[in-house]
Amino acid sequence: MRNKKLPMRKCVGCTEMKPKKELIRLVRKEEGEFVLDRTGRLNGRGAYLCPCLTCFTDAVKKKGFERSFQQKIPDAVFQDLEKEMSLFE
Repeated sequence: MRNKKLPMRKCVGCTEMKPKKELIRLVRKEEGEFVLDRTGRLNGRGAYLCPCLTCFTDAVKKKGFERSFQQKIPDAVFQDLEKEMSLFE
């Protein structure tokens, strides 16, 4: 059997490279709507975040999501993401 490489992604909060499956993905769909992607398979531009509150606050403070999507992110998206974070704590 061949050894498959693990897909690695960079967290927009701590900027560390981690395995894709360990991260939470936020997706901007073609309609411009932002959705949490629990499967990691939705179409659209994605940004990854570690499932911890410190990375979330760093990403918001450093505007990591805005930089990744090249646009302002609605506050409702951050509220949804914060609720998701509380499930991992």
